[in-house]
Amino acid sequence: MPSILNEYKQTVGSPAPDWQARMPPQRRTIEGRYCRLEALDAARHASDLYSAYCQAGDGRDWTYMVMGPFADADSYRGYLDGAAASGDPLHYAVIDRRSGRAVGTLALMRIDPKNGVIEVGTVIFSPALKRTPISTEAQYLLMKYVFEDLGYRRYEWKCDSLNEPSRQAAARLGFQYEGIFRQALVYKGRNRDTAWFSIIDSEWPALQAAFDSWLAPENFDEHGAQRLALSAMRARPAPLPEAPLRRA
Repeated sequence: MPSILNEYKQTVGSPAPDWQARMPPQRRTIEGRYCRLEALDAARHASDLYSAYCQAGDGRDWTYMVMGPFADADSYRGYLDGAAASGDPLHYAVIDRRSGRAVGTLALMRIDPKNGVIEVGTVIFSPALKRTPISTEAQYLLMKYVFEDLGYRRYEWKCDSLNEPSRQAAARLGFQYEGIFRQALVYKGRNRDTAWFSIIDSEWPALQAAFDSWLAPENFDEHGAQRLALSAMRARPAPLPEAPLRRA
């Protein structure tokens, strides 16, 4: 990127003369092929979610979360009542379209409409959701909502730097690693160094094309196994625009 100098010969960032603050995300339903996202509602979703999480053999899915694990359905419902009432984070339930049941949650948080920056977090996916097209589509639907409907500039992912599955998920989904914020948090009585990742709006069109190709039904065989990995889709060169027709 060429250097831009101000009147004092100082290097400054590229101009954004048309930028305007964006709207915050709303409590809405977002439809996909394999799942839909619904604004979290404890009365409708708590029972399904608690049952889905209980399918895990132990509490390891909660190790890097600031909440949980929960001893029983009542304690989980108490947490969910507060989460559903929150505007930031704004939580969504992931609904499996085949069963109609909630199988996980994720949230938009640290919402900054003035600068067009938002984070996806509190991603709690049950065993029924992990390593399925639903888990990828849920992430894709929220990204698409943020970049296309809301027009944000930056989409963030943060996690404990020691949470290797989360770091791998961020990389698979196309987030760019940005570094470590040392001693960023204290939670569950221990230190957290936070790994930062992001996607920016200029990267979205190519990522969207990769997600659309990966999620297409023809990318899965009769057993539901992927034919081509998302990383391979992302590595494909972007298609060239069609040349205009010339008249003889």
